[in-house]
Amino acid sequence: MNLTISGHHLEVTPALRNYVTSKLDRITRHFDQVVDVRVLLTVEKQKEKQRRQRAECNVHVRGSDLFAQSAHADLYAAVDELVDKLDRQVVRHKDRLQTHQHEAPKRLM
Repeated sequence: MNLTISGHHLEVTPALRNYVTSKLDRITRHFDQVVDVRVLLTVEKQKEKQRRQRAECNVHVRGSDLFAQSAHADLYAAVDELVDKLDRQVVRHKDRLQTHQHEAPKRLM
């Protein structure tokens, strides 16, 4: 899995990088066919402080691309919310990939 963490108007510190990496391990625990993950952490210049910190993530898995974004007053809370959204998407994608067809029962005569 290739992991790219970048910041926009923000310096990505090692503590922040470790936090994001540890949270994204939950996604690979549920689905091991993740190819590429790109995380963008942004601090927007808004007058209101309520939704200023934003986290976005693109996850490339075999078969499709998943995208989620989250905004919050605290960057760590935005990352938590982002990982929750991605986890639901990955579980739904994994469920769609599994075959749900059963073999027809054999008739005995």
